[in-house]
Amino acid sequence: MLPNPLALIAEITHRCPLHCVYCSNPLQMASAKSEFSTEEWIRVFEQAAKLGVLHLHLTGGEPLARTDLTELIAGAHAAGLYINLITSGIGLSEARLAALVEAGLDHIQLSFQDSREDAANWIAGARAHAHKIELARAIRKHRVAFTVNLVVHRQNLDHLEEMISFIEQLQPDRMEIAHAQYYGWALKNRRMLIPTREQLDRAMKTVAEAEKRLAGKIRIDSVVPDYYARYPKACMGGWGRRLILIEPSGKALPCHAAGIIPGLEFDNVRDRSLEWIWRESPAFRRFRGEEWMPEPCRSCERRTEDFGGCRCQAFLLTADANATDPACSLAPAHHVVESVLLEVNSGAPAVSQPVRASSLHDLQAQTADVWSYRMSPE
Repeated sequence: MLPNPLALIAEITHRCPLHCVYCSNPLQMASAKSEFSTEEWIRVFEQAAKLGVLHLHLTGGEPLARTDLTELIAGAHAAGLYINLITSGIGLSEARLAALVEAGLDHIQLSFQDSREDAANWIAGARAHAHKIELARAIRKHRVAFTVNLVVHRQNLDHLEEMISFIEQLQPDRMEIAHAQYYGWALKNRRMLIPTREQLDRAMKTVAEAEKRLAGKIRIDSVVPDYYARYPKACMGGWGRRLILIEPSGKALPCHAAGIIPGLEFDNVRDRSLEWIWRESPAFRRFRGEEWMPEPCRSCERRTEDFGGCRCQAFLLTADANATDPACSLAPAHHVVESVLLEVNSGAPAVSQPVRASSLHDLQAQTADVWSYRMSPE
């Protein structure tokens, strides 16, 4: 029997004041005009709660770009959902933060790009670092769970110990140290983001030491880059097994990158109920179970743990979404990953000029100076 989904990831907008070089948003982002209305989103939250969803993750883009965010949180809270806001913090004043918490916000996940201001602003493509620090201090004044998310990669991994100490001073409940995942813009910038083997080994030791030192004070979760793992991860808990993602225009997907796979049609919650999509949608059912699996997945004893790895990564690296994830050491196409790592560890310098979303899209509302980024008060 198919279990109910545990979480709903609501991409309430693709608008964002940052231009992070590792952004995993789709290359073709939804326009503001196509975004769901307040009422439509609240109806989705109510359907999710009835379906058994426990956690709502409000993300984007930058969810604070929605001027109705307080209303959305209030609606989700009324539906009985635990609400997590995943944000850069840009557009969040102390007054607005208080309003969001009052409306029912349970958890804030604030992203940082580095401990060093110049480096952080360069990665983000915006002068945002100082504002984030002030915001972290304001968050600690409220009874709300607080996670700091730090994306690590070749450009900042050499001073990971410094970054962990920096985050420790912000006093979060949880610290997430996540290596960049190579989808969207991160895939385009892969050569400058993938760490060397030496960097990764040092980083794993640093994280282990920090976990021991901060045990009982700050929980640390660490995500190792797929390309260096012996076996692939169960991407998003397995295709259509644990969560539903809704794009700004209402399209429902098993994960944020699934839309890149050709031949799959994803239903919109304007046209179908969330329950029908979860249980009956051909796209959600496509990679459930084991019938679709090729060898060596079909006879592998790990098939119920990693489900063949990530379907989107398989497509991006082999042009075949049915293939075993090349990140797996047993995959027939593992040589694709090995060749990338061989180049990364060859001693050749990393590419220093990233491709950013703002260079390929008409994002006139976005600028490199976050202080010119203005949103109407709620």
